[in-house]
Amino acid sequence: MILLAAAWIVPLLLIGGLALDRVLGDAITRNFDGQLDFALTAMIAAADIGPAGEVRFTRPLGDQRFFEPYSGLYWQVSAKGQDDFRSRSLWDRSLVAEPGDCRAVCRSDSHRFKDEPLRIVERDVVLPGAKSVFHFQVAQSTADLDAQTASLRSTLLWSLSALGLGLLVLAALQSTYGLSPLGRVSRAIAAIRSGQATRVPDDFPREISPLIAELNELLEYNEQQAEAARRHAGNLAHALKTPMSVLIGEAGSAAPDLAATVATQTGIMRRHVDHHLARARAAGRRSAAAARAEVWPSLEALARTIERIHSSRGTVIDLDGDKTLAFRGEKQDFEEMVGNLLDNAALYGGGRVFVTVAAEAAMVRLLIEDDGAGIPPHERERLFERGARLDTAQPGTGLGLAIVRDVAEIYGGSVELGESEDLGGLAVTLRLPAAG
Repeated sequence: MILLAAAWIVPLLLIGGLALDRVLGDAITRNFDGQLDFALTAMIAAADIGPAGEVRFTRPLGDQRFFEPYSGLYWQVSAKGQDDFRSRSLWDRSLVAEPGDCRAVCRSDSHRFKDEPLRIVERDVVLPGAKSVFHFQVAQSTADLDAQTASLRSTLLWSLSALGLGLLVLAALQSTYGLSPLGRVSRAIAAIRSGQATRVPDDFPREISPLIAELNELLEYNEQQAEAARRHAGNLAHALKTPMSVLIGEAGSAAPDLAATVATQTGIMRRHVDHHLARARAAGRRSAAAARAEVWPSLEALARTIERIHSSRGTVIDLDGDKTLAFRGEKQDFEEMVGNLLDNAALYGGGRVFVTVAAEAAMVRLLIEDDGAGIPPHERERLFERGARLDTAQPGTGLGLAIVRDVAEIYGGSVELGESEDLGGLAVTLRLPAAG
């Protein structure tokens, strides 16, 4: 940032300095030439023709330097066939008229005098009663002009240098002060990594506050994920412990029905493993990126599939509601949740399933109703337990509703069981976050 500021400030100051030098230098030169023009005009106004046809002044010129030898300010009047009429300041020197048409004022620089460069203004004038053209010249040493120009450039140099240095110091201070909160953020993260803190403090400037909020939310999310992973690892270990104990006991006692026991217990173990794998896959997809799944096309595809699977029961699935809604998540997870619910409704219902889709406060609400016998209120919560089944005569693993609830909660949704007012059977309300 400091180098960028320098790369911007230094060229601008150079350009500005050159422009100021040009403008002010031209102004000083114009002022210098204006003084010479005034002296030339005064000479011409005071000039007259004498009895012998020579030029003379009717009044002395006002500047005292014209009377001091080698003062640096000179005048001279020349004409063909006549001696030069010169100021006392020229002493034993004379000016040389440059060839050319000077009926208007001419300006030039001369190095006729050693170590004394001159600025000359001159003009050809025909005086009343004169038979020849007189060439009037006023010259002044450019030492004063050079001194003023050098003083101007010196002032510009140190003032613009001071300004540039001040701007660079200001840019450095702004960068250092402006970026210092990021150093504090780095130290706060180091403190979290070393275990001295659990969150980044929120006493930061307003510009950094959104970053701090995102960091703290990320830390909280990671803690939740780690805690969930530990909890589910413990649950899985606890769930597998009992079947493993049964298998070990049966193997040690050489029971005659060992094969059947192994098959039963490994089936239980597989259900637990499948449940936790499904949850882990959903959690992984949820944290990977922001996905989007159109609700209505997935519902139509699932309804056709479930109707074909349960065609022998004459199952009919009716869909109604908002067709434009989308789920903020993976299509695979949405279809797994809704597919489980539709399959349960078709399996345990009387053949009719009604699905209503609606928007509800930044959520997608799906109401899945069937015309079955329903479930008593005191039994509904137990259905969300892993392996829980009320009708053991029907095939299944008892993991459907448990998986639906776990995946829905991963996305910030929910599942509720109730009673259908229209069909009389079970009503399942699934709420999932809506995509914008």
